[in-house]
Amino acid sequence: MQFVWAFAGAILANAPALGQDAAQLKKSMVGQWELSTTERSKTCVVTLRSDATPQGLKLELEPDCAKSLPFTKDIAAWNIKGLDIVRLQTARGDSVIDFTEVESGIFEGIRSGEGVYILQNLAAARSLAKSMDQMIGDWSVVRGNGRAICSLTLTNNEAGPDNFQLFLKPRCDPLVANFKPKEWRLERGELLMFSASGEAWHFEADDNAQWRRMPDMADPLILLRQ
Repeated sequence: MQFVWAFAGAILANAPALGQDAAQLKKSMVGQWELSTTERSKTCVVTLRSDATPQGLKLELEPDCAKSLPFTKDIAAWNIKGLDIVRLQTARGDSVIDFTEVESGIFEGIRSGEGVYILQNLAAARSLAKSMDQMIGDWSVVRGNGRAICSLTLTNNEAGPDNFQLFLKPRCDPLVANFKPKEWRLERGELLMFSASGEAWHFEADDNAQWRRMPDMADPLILLRQ
């Protein structure tokens, strides 16, 4: 499996760094960004520019933004508020949504009654989409000695606001069968699997392009592409 994590440092070399001041943040935000729901089922490309207008700093939204994310029809400009808030605002300067940086090049904002939205470097977002596409399909769960104990399928079928459906195949080892994973997602360098009760298993990609359950164990649990 060829897998390159979306948030590699090379991709985010030009992304803003945590702890910078407002002037640095404003400068680093100029460029193309993806505005999306947390699971990226709805996306919009936003181009932030440095040109000043009576409404704020200039921005451009791709034509289908309002169809994907209806609230974007109210966005006329952008600006930096305080030291670290990236505001997408109306022509009057009122906030449509405010973002704060949670990770280098990744910002989160909340709209009341709607939930969390993500603003991230466009190149990184597209790399993530490619990476997620590569995850779809059949996988084997194996122990450290290479013995396969279960097979499962990761799908791109939405299973809620953030997750996608996961299906176990018959004759799984009790370790996996009793956990009963139902959903999955990629989140900040990890593959997460969730049981019906909401319990999570965490997997991290290792140097051998495979996913290892964390925390690591003497007899590890490894996820391999079939």
